[in-house]
Amino acid sequence: MWLVAEQEIRDPVWARETVRRRTVLTRDAIVQAAVALADAEGIEAVSIRRVATELGARAMSIYTYIDRKEDLLELMADEVAADVLVPGELPADWREATLTIARRERAAVRRHPWLIDLVARRSTAGHVGPNMLRHLEQSLAALTTLDATREWRLRLMTAVADYTTGFAVREARAAEPGLAEPYVQELLAGGEFPQLAALLAGGPPSAGDDNFEQGLRFILDGLESRLRPQ
Repeated sequence: MWLVAEQEIRDPVWARETVRRRTVLTRDAIVQAAVALADAEGIEAVSIRRVATELGARAMSIYTYIDRKEDLLELMADEVAADVLVPGELPADWREATLTIARRERAAVRRHPWLIDLVARRSTAGHVGPNMLRHLEQSLAALTTLDATREWRLRLMTAVADYTTGFAVREARAAEPGLAEPYVQELLAGGEFPQLAALLAGGPPSAGDDNFEQGLRFILDGLESRLRPQ
């Protein structure tokens, strides 16, 4: 998940000192207001001026705490990354621990669907915030009982993260017309796409919880098969 950098070299926003003023505004309050706005109206609704309005403040007051919109977006992304963290101890079994983290990541995107647009608009790797570091640390910790090399653990962690993100994107787009649009149905009826027509004959395949879990287990089963002595 995560954000856009400028040509100039800047310290990550988390590394900059929080300016304290005698005001009700705080950086945390600004970020929480921005997250609530994005949850309600989407990421495009977020701007320094709009967040200031939501807080009953002047835009220039926001700039006392946050230099630019890109910093605010980074802070928002890291704020919701905390939702992915598993509280308490991870399950001892590496498979169940990995599944638990993936479920929480999917749930976080469901609560904050604007994350999908935020990831898509990134042009560079951007900075990694403290909550994202905690998520990465926990994802690696989940695999400590897996008898595999560091490289294979990284491959598995990446594959699970990519699958979870991809599933969340497809799930978020499920409400769009897509294959149900009339012109698509006309093309399918014309016989040019027999495999696709047969697949969709009973309606679009479900993207529900069962499919999510099954896909994850396919990935974990495939890795175990590769690691098993031949």
